[in-house]
Amino acid sequence: MRKSIRPFLVLALLLPLSALAGRPAVSPAAVAEITARDDAPLLLDVRSPEEFAQGHLPGAVLIPHDQLAARLDEIDRDRWVLVYCRSGKRASMAQDILEDAGIEVRQVEGSWLRWQAEGRPVQVPAKAEASE
Repeated sequence: MRKSIRPFLVLALLLPLSALAGRPAVSPAAVAEITARDDAPLLLDVRSPEEFAQGHLPGAVLIPHDQLAARLDEIDRDRWVLVYCRSGKRASMAQDILEDAGIEVRQVEGSWLRWQAEGRPVQVPAKAEASE
C-alpha cells in the first residue's frame, strides 16, 4: 500500500511549485495602487488602436500585440510591465513575447472586460472626447 501512495505524495509536493511558476495576475482593484507607486510598472494595452480610442485604463500605453515584437525597444527594461487586452488572449501572447525578451510581466486579471464590468475608471483620448 505504501508504494501506491508515493506517486500521490510526489504529485502533492510538486503541485505548489507549479502554481508558483507563473506570476499571478493583478486584480483590477490593485491596479490604481500599483501604478501610483515609485516602482510602478508600464501599463501596456495590446488591443487595436480603435479599441484603445474607445477607452483604456488610465495611464496605459498602446502597443498592439501584433506590433509588440518589433517595438520592444520602446519598453523600458528597468520597469516591469502590467499588460491587458480585451479578454486576455492577446495579453497572454504579449506576455510570452515580453518574457522571451527577459522583461518581467504580469496581466491585469480579467483584462478590459472585467475592468469595465467592475465599473473602474476609463480614460478616453482627447480626440475621441471632442468628436462626441
